[in-house]
Amino acid sequence: MSNVSSRVKFIGLTFALALALAPAAFAQTGGNTTTNTSSTNSRTVASGQKMTIKGVVTRREADSFTVQDANGVETNVLLNDRTSVKTKGGFLRGGTNYGVTAILRGLNLEVEGVGDSSGNLVADKIRFNESDLRTARAVTSNVVPVENRVGAAENRIGQVEQNSQRLSGQLDELAAVSNAARGGAKAAQETADAAVSGVNATNERISALDDYQVQNNTSILFRVGSAVLLPDSKQKLDQVAQQALNAKGYVLEVSGFASSDGSTEANRRLSQRRADAVIRYLVENHQIPLRRIVTPYGYGASNPVADNATREGREQNRRVEVKVLVNRGLIQGAPQMNTPKPSQNPGSSE
Repeated sequence: MSNVSSRVKFIGLTFALALALAPAAFAQTGGNTTTNTSSTNSRTVASGQKMTIKGVVTRREADSFTVQDANGVETNVLLNDRTSVKTKGGFLRGGTNYGVTAILRGLNLEVEGVGDSSGNLVADKIRFNESDLRTARAVTSNVVPVENRVGAAENRIGQVEQNSQRLSGQLDELAAVSNAARGGAKAAQETADAAVSGVNATNERISALDDYQVQNNTSILFRVGSAVLLPDSKQKLDQVAQQALNAKGYVLEVSGFASSDGSTEANRRLSQRRADAVIRYLVENHQIPLRRIVTPYGYGASNPVADNATREGREQNRRVEVKVLVNRGLIQGAPQMNTPKPSQNPGSSE
């Protein structure tokens, strides 16, 4: 019986830990004052107030991200279709345009925007250095989630709370069974094990919200020195777009490549133009939102899939790879718990 009591206490501590890890909502104050929430300072931006913030991205979600400035104050920044994302400098100081998916955790940037009614900063302009973007890409080894993480986080919190309430009721039932029947000790142990498995399954699903898996990988081939889409390539892209639009929590990763013909720099530019052509077709013909497309990149003649010494090999290397990535945490089902029925006590009568 003491073993059962110890298991009950262990599960209770597990629930307390799971609830303590749930993210707290930002406290709101007026003006530019900061408010302490746990050990983190957060900034509330007044509605209609213009503000420019410099700092590092500490958290990234589908349509928003969090910036922490040099004083450790965090600001929640919202993105929309009018947000301009560019690098600083460049030709005539115009910079290079990027999609919102270029905003990665660890990126040092500058945000200019206006406060909304909820105390968030709605971004009008986002600027950063090319070198900082390369550093952020190096830190981020996997695809950064661009799925609607705000909604996913709310669902995640609700699932944790529901599982905690369900498990709490099962623990009460477990204690009653173990105290009332001689044969209840075995059933109580099995129920406690099932409760631990349920908590572990919930934590694993929560962790999977930041992980993506490839559901489809399509290669689009090009002619020598060309970045023009062929008719059969357009048909392949139509199929990719249809699959993506029917998926939940998807992003598209577009990578351009070239054969070894030509100089290294020319191949790099050509592969980038090929990736841009694929994105332009998906956006203009299938209305794929830019926030669903990972920043395209031209790899030039690197990463060949065939031997460049042969004609057939070079044809295979003149390509753009389009991967459909789906959020693993969203496609997993919520964990189910089955409480074992306590065995009937030997010798008991009904």
